[in-house]
Amino acid sequence: MKYKYILFDLDGTISASAAGIRHSLEKACEKFGVSGVDFSNYERYIGPPLLDTLRDMCGLPPELWDDAYDAYKDVYTREGRFMNKPYDGIESVLTMLRKTGAKLAVCTSKLEATAIAVIEELGLSGYFDAVCGSNRDSTRKDKRDLIPYAVETLGGSRDDLSEAVMLGDTWYDAKGAKECGVDFIACRYGYGNNDDMEKYDPVARAESTEEIADILLR
Repeated sequence: MKYKYILFDLDGTISASAAGIRHSLEKACEKFGVSGVDFSNYERYIGPPLLDTLRDMCGLPPELWDDAYDAYKDVYTREGRFMNKPYDGIESVLTMLRKTGAKLAVCTSKLEATAIAVIEELGLSGYFDAVCGSNRDSTRKDKRDLIPYAVETLGGSRDDLSEAVMLGDTWYDAKGAKECGVDFIACRYGYGNNDDMEKYDPVARAESTEEIADILLR
């Protein structure tokens, strides 16, 4: 095993989560009278931090960001997260990786407490040594901040990320890995734009969950 620390994005990499995220965003927008937002293109809002989506995609003014964030979180906690399901084959991949002795973490811009709840709901918590996400105050929401945090949580040093690899399905994951000097594996089966990920020079590309094991264990 080349890597000691294996970091997985959550939405679009571990879990097929688009339906729950879309539902929660639609309900939050509805509550604040926002209409006409096109949620058909998942790559626009699965990957970016939630506050960025509320600001840039939904067009909410700053004075509503906190309330809209809470509205989304409320709907997602009660309804949206139960629409998640793990991608076919991901559990088998995690089982194989655990046997190598590498440490595994979820590394997501989703609120950390929410990410922990999702992983538990998916029945995958036993495969991860840590679940790392953002703070409620919007700190640690970008992958360039989350990756060092995840490695440190796994017992490594945030100043030496040479033994880590990031797996994700969007250019946000790819860009964060690039900024941290960490290898990136593009999970092309997810929601992101594959051409956008290519701009950040992934070291490998997985067209399915099964190919993750082929890449990491070869």
